[in-house]
Amino acid sequence: MNNIQIPPVVKNLLIINILFFVATWVMQSKGIDLAFYLGAFYFDSPLFKIWQPISYMFMHGGFTHILFNMFALYMFGSVLENRWGPKKFLNFYLITGLGALALQLLVQSIEVYNITGSIVNHGAVTIDLAEGMAGTNLTGLTREQSQTLLGIYIGPMVGASGAIFGLLVAFGMLYPNVEMYIMFIPVAIKAKYIMPVYIVIELFLGVAKFQGDSVAHYAHLGGALLGFILVKLWKDKDRHTYYDYYE
Repeated sequence: MNNIQIPPVVKNLLIINILFFVATWVMQSKGIDLAFYLGAFYFDSPLFKIWQPISYMFMHGGFTHILFNMFALYMFGSVLENRWGPKKFLNFYLITGLGALALQLLVQSIEVYNITGSIVNHGAVTIDLAEGMAGTNLTGLTREQSQTLLGIYIGPMVGASGAIFGLLVAFGMLYPNVEMYIMFIPVAIKAKYIMPVYIVIELFLGVAKFQGDSVAHYAHLGGALLGFILVKLWKDKDRHTYYDYYE
């Protein structure tokens, strides 16, 4: 894989993500958090905007977050774009990113329904960005329910991780016997064994809901699911375009 050149879509995605990250850092120094404008909010939140399902994919919460996502985009995205071509790869990337958000919003809507009896509660949460304050207008909620509701309505989802999980699943399905090294594990493991483990871990973390865990695990699963479906739909059509080096 050391011989892989960075193809155009992957290169541009890397550049765009880095520019967004730098802009976020610069604006934070001026007291403006771009995540409130470009991150993806729950669709009933007063902070939700129509461009967020796309813009959230280019936002990241910290250096480690963007570092690992961009490294995975380069490593796996380059192989897949060279296989599929720019247009098909970009479609895959965007669709898995949208699928990630869709599953996260579905899970959030179920949580909101369980608390309020409806997935839409206009005016249930008031937000004052200037004062940095938010609160619920619903009565009869426990402290835990209020915190959950506020977390859903005022917590933006950011990052390319959903699309990245789609790439990981696609790579594992198309190149199952490629041996890979994982940090802190001294032996090579085939891709077909690594990817299912990642999925199981994400599912466990999503269901467990450990306190303090702010990662959108269901978004990762949504990206992985859409990646699986797309590869299944495309695989037979691409049966004769495999690269023997990676098989």
